[in-house]
Amino acid sequence: MPISKDDVSAPAADLGRDVARELAFRRSLRGSRARRAAGTLRRRRALRSRGSALVVMAGLVMLSAAATASTGGAASKPLGKATISAAQRALGIKADGVMGPATRRATKRFQRKHDLKPDGLLGPQTLKALGVDPENPQAASASLDPRLKSIAQCESGGDPTAVSPNGLYFGKYQFSRATWRSVGGRGNPAKAPEAEQDSRAAKLLARAGTAPWPNCA
Repeated sequence: MPISKDDVSAPAADLGRDVARELAFRRSLRGSRARRAAGTLRRRRALRSRGSALVVMAGLVMLSAAATASTGGAASKPLGKATISAAQRALGIKADGVMGPATRRATKRFQRKHDLKPDGLLGPQTLKALGVDPENPQAASASLDPRLKSIAQCESGGDPTAVSPNGLYFGKYQFSRATWRSVGGRGNPAKAPEAEQDSRAAKLLARAGTAPWPNCA
């Protein structure tokens, strides 16, 4: 039986369709693989982003805890720069308002000397011993330490403008000019604001105890 032209071309057509289907399948497979790879990459990026966010949140929590601890209580407000500066002046160190390593070391030395927990933090007890009022940091008020109040009453009757009869001692705490300069004062102590006299007296008390006022301690 003779073979027709149609009989010869049919297998070739089938082969062409099979090749086309194979190519389409391979394209689809490559596309599917590309989509899966892109999805995996997106998920990895999302996880990294989520992990970074968690690290940032953990850092913020730690900073918040440190700020709370620096005031000595969970309900305390973070210390302001003015309060830290006042404490630094009372400690006899540079008053930059930053709770850095030098301030923590000076605070620990002060705490050990005054039988306080040497944690290096400016908590309520430490601030009180330094004569620093967090609500009024510009004036280390004598009312915070009964010893200063007694000393001022004994030395001058609490008069910030008092001058001794011999003209050598000045102000509420009867500073000599040399002692006044040693705690950062300038000029005549009796002409300084009372708040400044309180602050510098608290600094002197923190540094030397009641020794500078032997007759009134």
